[in-house]
Amino acid sequence: MKYKVRHTTTYKYAEPVQLSHHAAHLRPRVVAGQKISEAAVSIRPEPAVLHADGADYFGNPVTFFTIQSSHSTLVIESSFVVETSDQPPLSRFAVPAWDSVRFDSWQCSNLDGSVMDYVFASPQVPILAEAAEYAAPSFRPGRNLAEAVMELVARIHADFAFDSHATTVGTPLAAVFAERRGVCQDFAHVGIGCLRAMGLAARYVSGYIRTIAPAGKEKMIGTDASHAWLSVYQPGWGWLDVDPTNNMVAGQDHVTVAWGRDYDDVSPVRGVVLGGGEHQVHVAVDVVEVS
Repeated sequence: MKYKVRHTTTYKYAEPVQLSHHAAHLRPRVVAGQKISEAAVSIRPEPAVLHADGADYFGNPVTFFTIQSSHSTLVIESSFVVETSDQPPLSRFAVPAWDSVRFDSWQCSNLDGSVMDYVFASPQVPILAEAAEYAAPSFRPGRNLAEAVMELVARIHADFAFDSHATTVGTPLAAVFAERRGVCQDFAHVGIGCLRAMGLAARYVSGYIRTIAPAGKEKMIGTDASHAWLSVYQPGWGWLDVDPTNNMVAGQDHVTVAWGRDYDDVSPVRGVVLGGGEHQVHVAVDVVEVS
């Protein structure tokens, strides 16, 4: 599949901002099954300092910029064209039992550092007893890892209600487990918390997903949204991306931008401002299929 993606973030401040410094995870990663072209990030007002080719600890592209002129509005627009393909089928590989590949402390010295980052607790995903208890029915001894993961994904999809008003980006994972409501970010954190509680490596993936307008209706401009899912590590095969919000293996409709331990590592825009007072944020996203 080939898509044109545009992501526009607009900040409106109650009072002028005199100085601001930001980091944006808006340029997509170059990964297997994803070919990027025509990538660009535009910023208004024009930054005094711009580093458009930065990267973070996890290898994600990051745009760093500083605005030194007074402003009451900030607009950040990212656009790119991406060609996607499905992940290789697991049937091509031997899928081990989950408990044969869990990472006990004695094994960690043999792990690649890029995997170890995703085994332990992180700021938004602590290791919770309730996560281990919730995951346990899917992870019976000796069960195929992929089967266990997909059953867990299906259970999260069934047991947790999508509610855009139930949580914020700072809602603790324990509260999400208690209320069983949230959005894609929360469901990704739930899945990651469950997998890490079982001794498996799991990471948070941010990006986009193509949405389809209801039958007989035209798709509205700017109504797509950022999306989040998770990825679990299987030794000998690699990372398997799964989407608990939609109960599926991530495929051609998913566009990867960044990955990290949890949302805090890959938030689309973060920064520090001098002044501004109260502010409002508006985000418009379009994922349009192109020929």
